[in-house]
Amino acid sequence: MIPSLEPKETRPSLANKTQPLKGWVQGLRGNNHVQFLQLRTNGKILQVVCEKESLGEDLFKQIKSLPQETSITVTGKWQENAKAPGGEELVLASFHIVGTSSDYPITPKDHGPDFLHNHRHLWLRSKRQLAIQRVRSELSFAIREFFRNEGYTLIDTPILTGSIGESAGTLFSTEYFDLGQAYLAQTGQLYLETAAFAHSKVYCFGPTFRAEKSKTKRHLTEFWMLEAETAFLGQEGNLDLQERFVKSVLTVTVERTIEDLKTLERNPETLLSYLNKPFPRVEYETAIQILKEAGESIEWGEDINAEREQILTTHFGTAIFIQNFPRAIKAFYMKQNPDDPRTVLSADLIAPDGIGEIIGGSEREESYEKIVERLQEEGLPPEDYAWYLDLRKYGSVPHAGFGMGLERVIAWICGLPHIRECIPFPRMIYRLTP
Repeated sequence: MIPSLEPKETRPSLANKTQPLKGWVQGLRGNNHVQFLQLRTNGKILQVVCEKESLGEDLFKQIKSLPQETSITVTGKWQENAKAPGGEELVLASFHIVGTSSDYPITPKDHGPDFLHNHRHLWLRSKRQLAIQRVRSELSFAIREFFRNEGYTLIDTPILTGSIGESAGTLFSTEYFDLGQAYLAQTGQLYLETAAFAHSKVYCFGPTFRAEKSKTKRHLTEFWMLEAETAFLGQEGNLDLQERFVKSVLTVTVERTIEDLKTLERNPETLLSYLNKPFPRVEYETAIQILKEAGESIEWGEDINAEREQILTTHFGTAIFIQNFPRAIKAFYMKQNPDDPRTVLSADLIAPDGIGEIIGGSEREESYEKIVERLQEEGLPPEDYAWYLDLRKYGSVPHAGFGMGLERVIAWICGLPHIRECIPFPRMIYRLTP
């Protein structure tokens, strides 16, 4: 059932109260008798009414000439106004300039993406970016809230590591004193598995790095990922957890950011309609057949690219799990499928609207011998993973986990065409500043 989408009151009414505010001039509009000053404070944009009759000619003239992004302190009395942001506005009595501003480069006119990213440090002040970053904040909180309520323990995994979790070709490396090469972590999963054998239910949430030379709208070289590992959990239970998790945190986030989604012109009912449906669990082999019937030239054993993911989500009309991928195209730690040794017990959760994969997960291989075999197949020295292999020697148990890319989920919630807007300072193969 779609929840109520009425905006939630975030602060007590200030009507008829006098209170100073500190912030920045977001914009001004009005006439020769009244000016409406848009004041940005605490990431919100409030309306300040400046009346010539009460302020006097000189003060009113100063207000009209305030440049964009001037920092000021204003004092006045709050009054109710249904048309104002939040339903209230401040009637100005006095103001003080804290910091001047001139020739602010980002104006209401259209700017190209390169210009905006070159001025990212300032672009964050825009109404659109304020909304996106609030959605990010609420989603991040909802994620932590979900796992705390589920009894999971937060484990902070290392960013510098000597062990490879995914493809060696997508690693950032650096010299690490006298110990040789260190890598920026692609995933916290291997370390998280060790903690699952201590706490049973664990998660980590932090930055990860992929040196993929990709320029697509779905890729960043630095992004945030939620990862969870659960002991005594198999493939089906893992998919149940993922579906419940995604539906829970997205619903909560939407409920808490209705006004922001309006700013972004994103209809929350569209998103919530997907969440009201079960996520079909589609065998990889079935997905290949559907794609062939849709005219795609693809064979069993090939990965499924973004365009084909969109065909599949359109076919089912919602997000879908594609499960049991070929063993050869998946990571060494995934459990071999006992019903089809060519495949592993894995699944990707594919979001609609062109977003694509938002979660990758699997049941983990608990056999010492099979892990060693896979490491050797990947050309990875088993001795470098001795600590990881110990998990299979001392009380090994079935366990499963998954990772979710935060920025892709933000893009889905906000209806954004490119994930570079979903992180404060995007890192891409052609951008390292600001």
